[in-house]
Amino acid sequence: MSAPASTTPSIGLLRPEWPAISGVRAAVTLRTGGVSGGPFASLNLSAHVGDDPVAVRANRGRVRQALALPGEPAWLEQVHGTRVIVLRPGVSAGRADAAVTASSGLVCAIQVADCMSVLFAARDGSEVGAAHAGWRGLAGGVLEATVRALATPPSKLQAWLGPAIGPGHFEVGEEVRRAFLDSDTAAAGAFAPNARGRWQCDLYALARLRLKRLGVHSVHGGGWCTFADAARFFSYRRDGRCGRMAALIWIEAAPS
Repeated sequence: MSAPASTTPSIGLLRPEWPAISGVRAAVTLRTGGVSGGPFASLNLSAHVGDDPVAVRANRGRVRQALALPGEPAWLEQVHGTRVIVLRPGVSAGRADAAVTASSGLVCAIQVADCMSVLFAARDGSEVGAAHAGWRGLAGGVLEATVRALATPPSKLQAWLGPAIGPGHFEVGEEVRRAFLDSDTAAAGAFAPNARGRWQCDLYALARLRLKRLGVHSVHGGGWCTFADAARFFSYRRDGRCGRMAALIWIEAAPS
């Protein structure tokens, strides 16, 4: 007799590879396994890009079921800023570009389609966080603000860099380079000149540099390019109108 078919939806996921932390769970969704069509195909999780709201709700439901999430993620209204929300029971998400929590069962979530998501976890599993780190957020200090919002000392944090546009496809102007070099000349190594008189920008290198200066030395992930891999990733710079993936992290509730 064959086993009954599973009712858990099959969605595209990346699981962070970092030293195991008891009780902390994390994942990044890919663009596959949803119900959206057109430029949002298929697992779009953003309610603010023009997709059918019914499809977005269905996609979010698939993610909740596939990951056995303890509740609805705290979907932020992201504005490429540096505000951090401390999630507690009864606290709404609101306008911010990072979230942290020491409460089990609350899910930090960041939506991306070229910008980098950076996940944080205390080595003892007591706190987690997630930041939206495109170039504006990185230059403005969103990683610094997120680390400050955590009670855990930086040396006892782990960070994981999610998929982002890679340096081979992220061309920027001098104003972007200057936004980093004005505060840290070491950032020059993250910019390579191109034949058009502009710069190829390495978001991963910029994030690692800032995390190192903060004292976060256990840094993992990185190396993907959302622009180059259309089968797995949404990319705003490649496609313009497109969906959003999500980076999610939470602390599991202790067994009752």
